[in-house]
Amino acid sequence: MEVKATDCQANYRELLKDKKRIVIKIGSSSLQHPETGDLDYTKLDVLVRELCDLRNRGKDVVLVTSGAIAVGKKAVGMKDFNDGDNPIARKQACAAVGQARLMMTYQKIFAEYNQVAAQVLMTKNTIVDNLNRYNAHNTFDELFKLGVIPIVNENDTVATYEIEFGDNDSLSAIVAALVNADLLLLLSDIDGLYTDDPRKNPNAEFISQVDELTEELMQMGKGSTGSSVGTGGMNTKLVAATIATSSGIDMVIANSKDIKVIHRIVDGNPIGTLFTANPKEQFDLPLYVQQMHHA
Repeated sequence: MEVKATDCQANYRELLKDKKRIVIKIGSSSLQHPETGDLDYTKLDVLVRELCDLRNRGKDVVLVTSGAIAVGKKAVGMKDFNDGDNPIARKQACAAVGQARLMMTYQKIFAEYNQVAAQVLMTKNTIVDNLNRYNAHNTFDELFKLGVIPIVNENDTVATYEIEFGDNDSLSAIVAALVNADLLLLLSDIDGLYTDDPRKNPNAEFISQVDELTEELMQMGKGSTGSSVGTGGMNTKLVAATIATSSGIDMVIANSKDIKVIHRIVDGNPIGTLFTANPKEQFDLPLYVQQMHHA
């Protein structure tokens, strides 16, 4: 595995300060209290403040957030999707309730910082269909011109297996490619990439920078996810890294335990694992999305 010299890595981190368009993804488990599954308003408040501050620095910001199904499930007091005749319909009903609740909460907190937010819901069809993709791209562009922060989620109310992304790690990388972002931050319940699962192997070593996504590296991600709430393990993060770096976007995986890592990463601090952009001319986003499948 190729690893650059330390001073070169430090220089690469410095370059993150100059990023102009940043996509930030936060997992559902990062926004909930583990004891109850209810929203963690303290974390939400810090997240929104960080995003507004990036916006105040003159950067374009996109938030990719999950949690709609979990929020809706809680709101209607549903214990199990499989209790009824149609578990997919039950899940999608929860998404419909939860998406509105989640967005209302975001709007309230963004308003406290005088920031306008927008909602963008997507499915695979948004990217695979040429006209849909063109329109989505233009909508994002217009939102950036207006100084708005788009909040993106999968359209869980209508998405079925065939048209869903399946996880927001991949979705955030696809959004980053769609809007021509130059940095993607994945905030998760892990510090970054290790040579093995640190929860199981105490000798696992931390990898601070990855310059090439080798086959060996991709195989390392085929483990399980540590969270019962989220759908993305390390595998989905490496898929996201493939999409982002192939599209010419730097990506950082970092721990969402302290949400203030957002501005520290953008300030060039060596936090998390940095995957450096490795643009591939032959990379075709719509085709890649069409061929994507999830377990």
